[in-house]
Amino acid sequence: MAASTESMENAATSLEVVLESLQKGIVSDTQVEMMRNLTILFREQPFRESADGSFFHHLLQILCQATKVIQPHYITEKCFTPTDEFLQVTTECFRCQRNACVECPKNQNSMRDLGFIEVTIRILDKLQKLPTVLSHKLEALRCGMQFLGNAAAGNRECKEDIWKLTFPDFFVTFLGYDDEKVVAYCSMVLFTCLDDGKAEQFLNDKGIEVAFQIINQCAKHPDLDWLILIITQFFLKSFDLVERLYGKLNYQERLRLLELVYSEVEDSASCMKESVVSEKLAMFLADHFQHSCKSILKLEDETAEVDEECHIIIKLLNILCEMTSDIKKFMFLQQYPEILKITVELLREVHLSGKTKKNIFSGTHDFAQIRTVSHPAVGFKAYLIRLIGNLCYKNPENQNKVRELDGIPLILDNCCIDGNNPFINQWAIFTIRNVLEDSQENQEIIRQMKSQGVADPSTLRDLGFCVEERDGRLLLKPVKKGK
Repeated sequence: MAASTESMENAATSLEVVLESLQKGIVSDTQVEMMRNLTILFREQPFRESADGSFFHHLLQILCQATKVIQPHYITEKCFTPTDEFLQVTTECFRCQRNACVECPKNQNSMRDLGFIEVTIRILDKLQKLPTVLSHKLEALRCGMQFLGNAAAGNRECKEDIWKLTFPDFFVTFLGYDDEKVVAYCSMVLFTCLDDGKAEQFLNDKGIEVAFQIINQCAKHPDLDWLILIITQFFLKSFDLVERLYGKLNYQERLRLLELVYSEVEDSASCMKESVVSEKLAMFLADHFQHSCKSILKLEDETAEVDEECHIIIKLLNILCEMTSDIKKFMFLQQYPEILKITVELLREVHLSGKTKKNIFSGTHDFAQIRTVSHPAVGFKAYLIRLIGNLCYKNPENQNKVRELDGIPLILDNCCIDGNNPFINQWAIFTIRNVLEDSQENQEIIRQMKSQGVADPSTLRDLGFCVEERDGRLLLKPVKKGK
């Protein structure tokens, strides 16, 4: 403790020296180095705990003094150098503030009471108006954002102050900033301050602008965790917000939003917890699939480009498959017969299309010439069959509906190996099982079917096998060489 006290006394002396120099308008490498040493000291917990209000008062004076000369309308190409030196001091002040907050509520409260939060936000707004050629501008912006995030962490009073001073204009400005780290730290601040009550503010006109920025940046920077957390933990809870956003999003933004819906539903199921995605949102997405899914048929033209709408349809289908995988919250989708009807109809159309002409819906058994898996429509038929199976699971009405739509022979016709639809055979068997379970009428259809041999013996021959019928059974045998 004595060592910490001595270090704090030396640090306080350094602050006085730096402040005196700034008041005289003098900044050199010496002052910058003194501030850097303080930043390093604040990495140690004993030093953080020994800091008092007097120390932070002097630090605030230095911050204010350093930024007095940073006035955007005074900046010209001839005065970059002195301004850059003052920016370095500002950056080190922010670093001291940031480090001082780590696991130290006492320091968070001291700096809040002294006005650090309001001053920092005001300085950040000033900094973002400076010319981009200033080498330390971005560094100062990033460190200032980090301070706000650390000040808010676990401190309700700081969170409230920051939110009141920043939402929505501050976030509109900095979430749209042309620097990935600034966007990342800004989204960290927003997420740290956010709660379910505040999330309702995204529904007003300015708030919706912030929400657009978040989704836009998430599409540009898909790996920024803070943006993902804001969307998955708050946006997806609000059907009203997603509905307002969805129609105005561009293709890239909409697809990114759907990817996050899919991931959230999948992750929740694997962790055995309830998804935050609402039933209203699930129905909203199902409606969009119903009304747009047949646009996928444009791909029956072999030369057709996979456009944006096709990507959306495929992602919606993936989401519906995941939602109806015996997730109790979303099994109400079984009660909407139109979803099942359109899915069976679409399966029939793509299956027929693939049989009558060569396209992405055609089955392929030449594994040397299988399309690259990057084609988004690879697996589309398999997913349609999977969705039918999910909708029929322990649901007599849907089992009957599949029979009435003549869907059983259609599904059986897809019990095959198809390089354009990995695992289609397994999904077809799974679906037939669900369609037949406890359904005497559907089982009778299977009983009435007659064995007609192998549907496509040439496929097996290409793979080096043949089928022989013996005593009413089919035997798979390797083809002898030379035959």
